[in-house]
Amino acid sequence: MTEKKKANPTANADKQRRFRERQKAAGKKMVRGYVSPEAMQCYDEIREKTGWSDSEVLSNALRITYAAYKCGQIRLLNQWLKEQDR
Repeated sequence: MTEKKKANPTANADKQRRFRERQKAAGKKMVRGYVSPEAMQCYDEIREKTGWSDSEVLSNALRITYAAYKCGQIRLLNQWLKEQDR
């Protein structure tokens, strides 16, 4: 029988650390995923105008997107975002 090769127990942690370093070097910030500086500005603007927490921003963004999808208005939502230079 062949022996299974034992994985380095820190290999995954090292890989994740390198990924985080690359994202940080690219100017991205971790907010439930890595976002560009432009997206972070939009995120901060939403939080400032609404007073929503991080989880409320995420939840409501999903609700808005889903509602636009169900109503066949995704194109309209994207068009509005482009017109607002977002």
